[in-house]
Amino acid sequence: MFLNLRLPRLLILSVCVAGVLTAVGFAAEGVKEEKTRTEKEEGPKEAPKTISVDAAREQARLLHDALHSTLLIVHRKYYREDEKLPIPSSVLDDVFEEMQRTRNIKFRWISVNAEAMNIDHEPKTEFEKQAAEALSSGKKEFEQVEKGIYRHVGTIKLPSQCLKCHMPNRRSTATRFAGLIISLPVSEK
Repeated sequence: MFLNLRLPRLLILSVCVAGVLTAVGFAAEGVKEEKTRTEKEEGPKEAPKTISVDAAREQARLLHDALHSTLLIVHRKYYREDEKLPIPSSVLDDVFEEMQRTRNIKFRWISVNAEAMNIDHEPKTEFEKQAAEALSSGKKEFEQVEKGIYRHVGTIKLPSQCLKCHMPNRRSTATRFAGLIISLPVSEK
């Protein structure tokens, strides 16, 4: 009997993405608790549209860890080139669009020390170039606060199964990385 293996894999990917969104929900609850605590101490005031840099940093780190783990696990366990499924990072792009629409959180992949699979992932801005350089030099993360936006870039490790595409002509087994930029609006106070 023929079993369609794509459905279970897509179901598992959906469950992983749901886990990421749940983690974001918990992070948002922490921000709400911070706001409630502030209101109790200072009295009620108009709800801020942004969060503190510290809260944004923690939320970005949580999102990064959840998305990085999801990407690696789904890629390793469920993606097979010969099945012509979309690569997990491009599936996450759909999640990123939804997160931007519903939570005003922006995401962007950048190449660090491996070949970009999409020219849109080349570092473009001065911040992105500095981030790629910092991650390439061994830093795990890089951040910036500017004009009410907190930007966090964390490393995305490219294990050997990724390098056959990202570094097809490699002559070294050195670890390679991409980066994931997470941008959140913050109050700069």
